[in-house]
Amino acid sequence: MTDEERKFLSRINKYAETKLADIEPQKTLVSVQLEALKPIMQELADETGMKIEEVFIKYMDLQSEAVVETEKKLQEDMKALDEASK
Repeated sequence: MTDEERKFLSRINKYAETKLADIEPQKTLVSVQLEALKPIMQELADETGMKIEEVFIKYMDLQSEAVVETEKKLQEDMKALDEASK
């Protein structure tokens, strides 16, 4: 993930932290969650010249990539802890 992509993802996630702070993701329809994120996605679309749908797809791709990176780091940390305890 590039620095630009990290900033893109971070902007949406920071916005989501404030706008979705009072909801329970498991109990709230995805459509309701997406509607709450629409303003920041539209802002990014306007800034980048992308369609809002493209912003959403990019966000989902980057979010998935971030989860994979986090999981990989966790696995590496667990392996290092395991090796250190031997």
